Amino acid sequence: MVSSKPMVLVVEDEPSLRALVRKVLERHGFQVIDASSGAVALQLWGDHREKIDLLLTDMVMPDGVTGRELAEKLKADNPLLKVVYTTGYSAELLGEGIVLREGVNFLQKPYPPQKLLQTIRTCLSSQG
Repeated sequence: MVSSKPMVLVVEDEPSLRALVRKVLERHGFQVIDASSGAVALQLWGDHREKIDLLLTDMVMPDGVTGRELAEKLKADNPLLKVVYTTGYSAELLGEGIVLREGVNFLQKPYPPQKLLQTIRTCLSSQG
């Protein structure tokens, strides 16, 4: 049986935020796989690449793989993958070379659950 629920790979090094994001997304009909770092996400990608519709990633993470590097690696493997970046830092400092649009492919921390859901739905329905 193929599930029609979109699957989101959540990559966030803060355990309490990762758990909250998982809970919010699952309550609103999403399947969620989560990882505490880019390195862990790369391992999970190998097992779930065909099922993941969207990557929600913090831009600054431990283990030597930034959110941007992670997104580039995963999009090289699946160009159709949608990506939403999050950070508590200034988007201007971190977004050089990529276009970050609040509410489309970027969420500034802290963000309310409704903004999270709206941004993910907008990104999933966008072209390109």
